[in-house]
Amino acid sequence: MDTLNNNSFNREPEPFWRESVQLPEFPKLAQNISPDVTVVGGGIAGLTTAYLLAQGGKKVALIDAGRLVNGTTGHTTAKITAQHGLIYDELINHFGEEFTRKYYEGNMKALAFMEQTLQTENVECNYTKQDAYIYSTTDQYKNQIEKEYNAYQKLGISSELVEKLPIDLPVKNAVVMKNQAQFHPLKYFKALIDKIVENGGQIYEQTMAKTINEGESTQVVTEDGYHLDSEYVVIATHFPFYDGMGGYFARLKPDRSYVLAVKTDKKYPGGMYLSAEEPTRSLRYTEDTDGEQLVLIGGDNHKTGQGKDTLEHYQALETFGNEVFGIGEVKYRWSAQDLITLDKVPYIGPITKKHPAILVATGFRKWGMTLGTLAGQILSDHVMGNHNLYSDLFTPSRFKADPSIRKFAKENANVAAQLVKGKLDIPTKKADDIQNGEGAIVLVNGRRCGGYRNDEGELYVVDTTCTHMGCECSWNHGDHTWDCPCHGSRFAVDGTVVEGPAKKPLSRMEDQLK
Repeated sequence: MDTLNNNSFNREPEPFWRESVQLPEFPKLAQNISPDVTVVGGGIAGLTTAYLLAQGGKKVALIDAGRLVNGTTGHTTAKITAQHGLIYDELINHFGEEFTRKYYEGNMKALAFMEQTLQTENVECNYTKQDAYIYSTTDQYKNQIEKEYNAYQKLGISSELVEKLPIDLPVKNAVVMKNQAQFHPLKYFKALIDKIVENGGQIYEQTMAKTINEGESTQVVTEDGYHLDSEYVVIATHFPFYDGMGGYFARLKPDRSYVLAVKTDKKYPGGMYLSAEEPTRSLRYTEDTDGEQLVLIGGDNHKTGQGKDTLEHYQALETFGNEVFGIGEVKYRWSAQDLITLDKVPYIGPITKKHPAILVATGFRKWGMTLGTLAGQILSDHVMGNHNLYSDLFTPSRFKADPSIRKFAKENANVAAQLVKGKLDIPTKKADDIQNGEGAIVLVNGRRCGGYRNDEGELYVVDTTCTHMGCECSWNHGDHTWDCPCHGSRFAVDGTVVEGPAKKPLSRMEDQLK
């Protein structure tokens, strides 16, 4: 068996989607430009917004700090569903039936839009209709599942309460949301990208947005000093690169989860599955490049930069997969980072009331296929001056007393604790002690640093102090990155930014060893 302890682990994490589709490449921005709308971020929300605006006749420029669809969108499990965990009973209790019904309808409208786009643009992307299950394995969550099913009935959601699953997994019960879907995301996004360009949109990669200036126009300034002057700016960078005094760093919790793509001994029966309990387990299937079945086993989520050795999360998924299906081969592994808002509802719309021309889309809570698509519809309607039925649900300036205040206090207490903990963590290991393929916290001239030695013996040493707000990063063994436990910034072994909110790299410290 090809396990994570040998061949699979030796390969760098890479999602199946990116290896199986070749996306077009675009140049770096090297001049000042003046589009009608600047979209920052080339994931599902940014691409959908740009696609709709270009289709509507707007002059659009889209920039991305790296490659298109290389962030959370490219690391998705690609379930197109309005079943977002045990959310509907909770939303009814917090916001009422009308709000919750609109949340469901908006996500289903997004699913229908994606399906229609596939037909309109003649996209072949392994799109199939699937039922989506949430299952319980304990009596406590059996009751939660029943409450969720009752919420479905109140909202008129096509569903069923069952006591068995098509997969060989003992459960107490499960709620099924009918007629959901799955697809190959990059084949779909390639079609959107091609259409944006065909409709006159400009796309620039390796172009990092640094800040926004407001005046006669709304100006995005890049790291290289070029600027894009527009009437509107759409921030679809996962974590907003510009805060606008909206306090987003304190209103978003970063969360990591893991995926294995495996060949199984038992045939997968179809359907999409999610456990109600922690640690989470997510299942769906796809086809590899040879047309053979791959099962995607996901879950084991935790707050970024906190918890046990990240390699153990992959190993836990492998153990689960072996128990349920029997794993013949682990073909791919990857992880994803998601942001969760205080009330579990995304922020979509003007970044603050004072900045109506700066729009944001963030906090999709692992359900970006429908919520990111809905964000594109809401934001493009805002720019075009069209009324969108669902925009009021996601207003970023909202702050509900229940549950937001409690969540706000809890998350910021956690950040404070992590800040102190990191400063008190004094390492005893030295850089010379690091073996090939190993990363560790080390002491360099009395300073806490991070060291990594690659398989060829080359040593990288960085200051582990996050450049966002000064928390101390921890080593991510599973993905070979330095992760901040406070707000989720992530850095490569050479200190370059992998994921915000940090904008500046970690300082290199190799010279301190001489």
